[in-house]
Amino acid sequence: MAMSGLALALILSFSSLCYLAAPSSAATSDPDGFLQCLWGSVPSGLIYTQGASNFTDVLASSVRNPRLFTADTARPLCVVTATDASHVQAAVRCGRARGVRLRVRSGGHDYEGLSYRSLQGGEVFAVVDLAGLRAVAVSTDDAASLAPTAWVESGATVGELYYTVARNNSGLAFPAGICPTIGVGGHFSGGGIGMLMRRFGLAADNILDAKVVTADGDLVDRAAMGEDLFWAIRGGGGGNFGIVVSWKVSLVRVPPTVTAFNVMRTLDQGAIDVFTRWQEVGPTLPFDINMRVIIQGQQATFQSLYLGRCSDLVPTLGTFFPELGMTGTDCLEMTWLQSVVFFDTWNPSVPVQSLLNRRTSLSTFTKNKSDYVRRAIARDDWKNIFPWFAMSGAGMIILEPHGGFIGTIPASATPYPHRSGVLYNIQYIAFWPSGSDGSAATSWINSFYDFMGQYVTKNPREAYVNYRDLDIGQNAVMDDVSTFDGGKVWGEKYFAGNFRRLAAVKAAVDPTDFFRNEQSIPPLLQGNRWGKRLD
Repeated sequence: MAMSGLALALILSFSSLCYLAAPSSAATSDPDGFLQCLWGSVPSGLIYTQGASNFTDVLASSVRNPRLFTADTARPLCVVTATDASHVQAAVRCGRARGVRLRVRSGGHDYEGLSYRSLQGGEVFAVVDLAGLRAVAVSTDDAASLAPTAWVESGATVGELYYTVARNNSGLAFPAGICPTIGVGGHFSGGGIGMLMRRFGLAADNILDAKVVTADGDLVDRAAMGEDLFWAIRGGGGGNFGIVVSWKVSLVRVPPTVTAFNVMRTLDQGAIDVFTRWQEVGPTLPFDINMRVIIQGQQATFQSLYLGRCSDLVPTLGTFFPELGMTGTDCLEMTWLQSVVFFDTWNPSVPVQSLLNRRTSLSTFTKNKSDYVRRAIARDDWKNIFPWFAMSGAGMIILEPHGGFIGTIPASATPYPHRSGVLYNIQYIAFWPSGSDGSAATSWINSFYDFMGQYVTKNPREAYVNYRDLDIGQNAVMDDVSTFDGGKVWGEKYFAGNFRRLAAVKAAVDPTDFFRNEQSIPPLLQGNRWGKRLD
């Protein structure tokens, strides 16, 4: 069944050190001094102030959602387009000394735009744009070993990472997200789910080392930063503890041929029965099969990647999931790199070079939310859910199965806690074209999200930090520091029991809350009125 052009476009387009004294408050910030400090350490051609003729173009260069970039959006003092870690260090040191906070952007996919805008009235801030830090270096010494690795800078997109890795060795891959324009920095910082996660885990589960600019402007690696900070940056969300400029990742091995397919089922073709069964099957399939579901209108699309040949997949699904009715004619055999393009474009003929396109568009407005499901939703309940997709302003949901290897990792191993017992997560997407007020779409997603509350996790209602949603809570700031209790409102939804440890790490590495946004981790300061004393 054909999808509307706008709907399809949405599918295809989809982060014991010593420190300086506390930064000046916003009330005593020194913007001119900050710029003078920057110009003394960073080439002037990399600094775009509000008075520059191309300031708006540079600021908009990685904006992915025009909902978050309007005439009313607070503009930064400047954009620093760093091309070296020293430029990032200079921005941090100058910002702390002159009372100017930083927002950090790698790919611009933050669903609430917190990497380039501020909702804190009157805040003086600058944007550090990492798009110029995008090198990917595959270790040739490791490529033939059992544990090949690569270093990737935070400004690279996952598409650039995939392309470089596979071009270096077609038998290597990396488990991360589907949309190729996602920036590595933010994606890794939030965990990083994708089509390989049931076999190899999240992106964050495959990080070996990192280079971080800390709150005092030092550049540290894993050995120097310590294991607590290294734990926190692998899933604790971007913009919290420092600025990660590069990551050392463990690459994974994939077969020369993989199999992909899209199988669509309408209501008349039994979509509800098939989907109800998928809830139990998807998370329990063999680890080398990942089958996600996209529901839009009155149909469900079952989209799958199998690390092997069609001839093996068909009988496997015939055993585990005969209700789907998948046959050999549904199979598309290709290389792993080609499968990345297929899942992005739904077109197996698009060349792999398209993964290097850092395209952006300001034509479609979007709003996103997320949930996790630990108990299958009954068939009769799905009969009540599907009519929501026929309502005015209806968008779509994408359901990503968990289980597999991701479910074997303890919830406390990284900040991403949604492990054992999770059947799947849900991403809600509402969208509307430029020129529309979006009222129908936003009303739909808010009402539908409220309706789904009865079926998803509770206490807390779990959410995925990379699908950031300010509706679930924002920080409260007291005496220029985010409060721990205020952060708990949203933080425990993203991180469950890991939130407290994240706040303790924040207190150790950034006690003055220099790296702060509307949903940044607050410092858990001992014995003061903002937090609670550590046991």
